[in-house]
Amino acid sequence: MPDTIYLTGFMGTGKTSVGRRLARRLRRNFVDLDTHIESSTGRTIAELFSRGQAAFRRSESQALRRTARRQGLVVALGGGALLSPKNRRLVADSGILVCMTCAEDRLWIRLRDDAALRPLLGSGPQRRGRMRRLLAQRRGLYSQADISVSTTQRTPAQAAALITRKLKSCLL
Repeated sequence: MPDTIYLTGFMGTGKTSVGRRLARRLRRNFVDLDTHIESSTGRTIAELFSRGQAAFRRSESQALRRTARRQGLVVALGGGALLSPKNRRLVADSGILVCMTCAEDRLWIRLRDDAALRPLLGSGPQRRGRMRRLLAQRRGLYSQADISVSTTQRTPAQAAALITRKLKSCLL
């Protein structure tokens, strides 16, 4: 197995819930990068974003650098963590990247009532349009993953089992 397994994908794809299950299956520790950021800064993600996206991204990069020093983890990245070339390089150098995808209609169902936890989508009738634009902007980053798994029609347990199989087959 690779040193660290990083889960990426758009918000709502299930990185945290799948990541917890995957870590249990692989007997590894799990780190949710957003939770790590909140505990290290003493602020919520929404509070950090209220100070500007650049400030949040700096905190995110610092948390990722600290996390990447550890070995044998399953790490759920924030949906925009790979926007930084330095973060992409750090992930590539320290583990394997698994992208979780989900059909846009299913994503919208998962995200539409979650405004407080999704500051990038904002509020109001423009939320779905913002979601579409962000998804389109990040698609290329997500396509660089070593492994890709759709969570559209899968439970978190099914997605974790599939990722486990794909990890084993890519290491043969």
